[in-house]
Amino acid sequence: MTRKRIVVKIGSSLLTDQKRLTPRWAFMQRIMEDISLLREQGYDILLCSSGSVALGMKMMGVDPENAGLRDKQASAACGMPLLLNAYKQIGHEYDLNIAQILVTLGDFEIHSRFLNTKNTLQRLLQAGVIPIINENDTITTEEIRVGDNDRLAAKVAQMVLAEHLIILTSVDGLYDKDPSDPEAKLVEEVQDVSQYLSVTEGVSALGSGGMLTKLQAANMAQNSGCHTIIANGETDNPIASALFGEHPRTICLAHSEPLATWHSWLSERLHVAGSIVVKNEAADAVEKEERGIQREDVINIEGPYVKGDVIHIYDENGTERARGMSDFTSEETEILVRNLDIPVKQLLGYHSRAVLVELGNLTTLDERHLPWEQPEPVKQTKIEPFPDETAN
Repeated sequence: MTRKRIVVKIGSSLLTDQKRLTPRWAFMQRIMEDISLLREQGYDILLCSSGSVALGMKMMGVDPENAGLRDKQASAACGMPLLLNAYKQIGHEYDLNIAQILVTLGDFEIHSRFLNTKNTLQRLLQAGVIPIINENDTITTEEIRVGDNDRLAAKVAQMVLAEHLIILTSVDGLYDKDPSDPEAKLVEEVQDVSQYLSVTEGVSALGSGGMLTKLQAANMAQNSGCHTIIANGETDNPIASALFGEHPRTICLAHSEPLATWHSWLSERLHVAGSIVVKNEAADAVEKEERGIQREDVINIEGPYVKGDVIHIYDENGTERARGMSDFTSEETEILVRNLDIPVKQLLGYHSRAVLVELGNLTTLDERHLPWEQPEPVKQTKIEPFPDETAN
């Protein structure tokens, strides 16, 4: 029997008593019992669990409203053993083994590390061990962090080819208005998440994301062929009741034609490494899969980025048309673009084709991707070559 995979994201507000900053043991008991029952039905469960920062704040003597970056990093270091110990103690009652996986942005954005993380998760699942995944908050900063466990969970779902991503939260799902509005109605099924972005404001005191990050996560999962369910975790059998529709929920349906794994990894980013603006005719050629990005195509460069980073590609009108893995750093790209008549080897000291992004390392975007905002300012004129220093 082929086992089905479910990635479950649990927020801090469900795992942690917001006043006492202690584990909510009864909730965690329901989660582990639910996992045990679902495993018997042929499901493998991966948990993306928040809670370590909140649990450690009590030990550090800080509160969520006033905690700074260093406070949160130190709190994560204190809280992670508490969180894992709680899972381990309860899991032991159901003969469940757990493993901790701490990830950083690079484990998703750098392809070799993406594959290494994927292989570790696959091996744990083969052994019947439940991976408990969280961002390594003890070492990350605002510039190099995933930022929220909703999108982290979506990346994990993409990584392990999960059938379902279940996001457990403190509300029943997505509403067409602010849930506090008496006229707000639950949206039971979503195909195009972009229609609901205007009603997604709000972040919990202990969490790092509101409904916006959940829809962003749903969009990423949809494109990988994974259904996303947003549901209230304050129920009996919270995972199963969400999966089987036993309580109100919102389900964001997977696309019937998901992206290939390589194109999904290229397009579903967590961080903007950099971007380039290219001529419209070049963007059209990329969209038609006729060729890659050449140095004479480039109008503007936004960095810094390094070789192997995935960059965002805009046309002259400011529309993001594609994403692709760069064969050069942003500094090398600028040198190549400013000196179109000089061979690559003469400019950089090594031989290479003057193709900035190869066609096979590009993926075009369509209406099912949520767009990124274009960096500012954007120059609308061709990059001028460096002055000829021999002119005088």
